[in-house]
Amino acid sequence: MDISTNSNKNPAGNDAKLHNGMEYDIKDIALAPLGKKRIEWAERDMPVLRDVRAQFEKELPFKDMNFSACLHVTAETANLMRTLKAGGANVLLVASNPLSTQDDVAASLVVDYGIPVYAIRAEDKEKFFSHIEAAIAHNPVITMDDGADLITTIHRDHPEKATQIMGSMEETTTGVIRLRAMAKDGALKIPVVAVNDAKTKNLFDNRYGTGQSTLDGIIRATDALIAGKVVVVGGYGWCGRGFAMRARGMGARTIVTEVDSIKALEAVMDGFEVMPMKEAAKIGDIFCTLTGDINVIDKTHFPAMKDGAILCNSGHFDVEINLKALEAMAEKVTKDVRKNVDEYLVGGKRLYVIGEGRLVNLAAAEGHPASVMDMSFATQALASSWVVANKATLKAGVYEIDPEIENRVANLKLASMGIYVDTLTEEQKHYLSSWEEGT
Repeated sequence: MDISTNSNKNPAGNDAKLHNGMEYDIKDIALAPLGKKRIEWAERDMPVLRDVRAQFEKELPFKDMNFSACLHVTAETANLMRTLKAGGANVLLVASNPLSTQDDVAASLVVDYGIPVYAIRAEDKEKFFSHIEAAIAHNPVITMDDGADLITTIHRDHPEKATQIMGSMEETTTGVIRLRAMAKDGALKIPVVAVNDAKTKNLFDNRYGTGQSTLDGIIRATDALIAGKVVVVGGYGWCGRGFAMRARGMGARTIVTEVDSIKALEAVMDGFEVMPMKEAAKIGDIFCTLTGDINVIDKTHFPAMKDGAILCNSGHFDVEINLKALEAMAEKVTKDVRKNVDEYLVGGKRLYVIGEGRLVNLAAAEGHPASVMDMSFATQALASSWVVANKATLKAGVYEIDPEIENRVANLKLASMGIYVDTLTEEQKHYLSSWEEGT
């Protein structure tokens, strides 16, 4: 294995290194063997993506096209990158979150798969945005985002690059919200596919993936017993539903806070207590925000909390817990009282924040299980090929996933589980499409 660490300034201004003539910026290239094992382990549980990769290898839908992806650098993402490369793409990957990068995976992508990566776990904001600049300097014709940082940076700082982009894929609720706001304001200059809104993504990845991995992150970080605890869930979207269900399943008394009356009503009818955060703050043991909005837990809530309350976030950005206000009002802040846990002393009471308020499932655990990301990333990959196939007719705006992609992914997933469904007879199809027959 030829490993070189000579410094080289790339067009984006990063202090890049070279491996076999390819630039990268990661923590430690010697971690590659561990990363490869992790990637291969995840691949075992991603049969749908393997099927898509086999198709791409034959058809080469992305031959000689530059792709830039701003995603969580995990083993599952690595298999998506391999799939895109199999389709002929020149892929470059940067991190969408400073605390979600698996450094061994980043190293393996560089060494074993020849994919340039710019991502270092716990990188500061300056490094984070310099890596996004590297993704832009790659001159992509297709982009992928977790949170829309890449696309918004292109629109804000490099608008000339937007003219060459066929389309972008957005994987998060937060990112889709930002992009729809851009489209509404007339600021969006490219077609974007809302992968997050695909049923094969949000109904499964958001609910089952976030539900399990969020709880996993809390337990790994704190070793807390969930049974008997009062768990407060900020938001009852698909992510909140999944986490609330899992917390209750482990014996927690689970409370939901909401601003949407319909979702609050649903939570009540699902058997959860619902109350405002100012009331929940007094009784909660563990708080988790899953909304995509700012200051869900705010300065008015911290003084009301119990000694020993645990706070975390599983929304995309680190803005849901007002950490600036918490730090300002704290008499003392102790970093890393336990790995990935900081202690804030407020009014003589200890409040514990996991993962600096960033995604708890990635900051303190390994993110979603590969099995659920299999569907999300297969949908992501197929959406990319859909954009290429339809580039001549696509205009700036936010697009839904083609239903044919949804059905294909769902059927492949079921088949991989040994499960098959019925099909409608011609008589049944006729009945459902007609109005003449009734009671």
